[in-house]
Amino acid sequence: MLEVNALSVAYGAIEAVKDVSFTVGEGQIVCLVGANGAGKSTTLRTVSGLLRPRRGEILFQGQPMHHLPAHSVLAAGIAHCPEGRRLFTTMTVEENLLLGAYLRKGREVALDLARVYELFPVLGQRRTQRAGLFSGGEQQLLAIGRAMMARPKLLMFDEPTMGLAPIMIQQILDTVRALRDQGTTILMVEQNALAALTLADHGYVIDLGRTTLSGPGRDLLADPRVRAAYLG
Repeated sequence: MLEVNALSVAYGAIEAVKDVSFTVGEGQIVCLVGANGAGKSTTLRTVSGLLRPRRGEILFQGQPMHHLPAHSVLAAGIAHCPEGRRLFTTMTVEENLLLGAYLRKGREVALDLARVYELFPVLGQRRTQRAGLFSGGEQQLLAIGRAMMARPKLLMFDEPTMGLAPIMIQQILDTVRALRDQGTTILMVEQNALAALTLADHGYVIDLGRTTLSGPGRDLLADPRVRAAYLG
């Protein structure tokens, strides 16, 4: 579904991503793991059209995406749930969710809104409250719901469990798995390598802007290099 080939991305003179390549198969959960500053978030921002690559290509369902702006990438079927959630905190829950569907019209938007409220009952119960009044975990659920409202074919998560309590972390991971089981392909960046690779069908290790290892998630968990670097 998604192919990233020899990607290079720079912030001015600083090359944050130097040679990242990976693929995401339809119906998979694929995780990118690595240390802080390895280039994982930059990679997702480039896939979603927020950054332009210096070199390399991004193909989605065989079509080149690396030259497209973010709204066109979203229209093609790729949604991005960003690190830090990036909600509009003075707007209500429902207003934030509807923003996720701003490229869509018709009855299906209301159906998807009902689906989000069914998946996350707390959002339905507090739909008229401002997002800024929510806890970090509740805001993460709202950010996921907003991304779901685009009805993406590929949903990208950037550090979805960062800073959350253990019980909320498990809910987020269960939600990611449920979305995959319902037909949404998942690409996830996650600092918690143990949780990510346990969940993933396939994983890639990014180190200093380069893809260094890849394989099924369980195989990477057992790799002594991964265990030494990321699992202690």
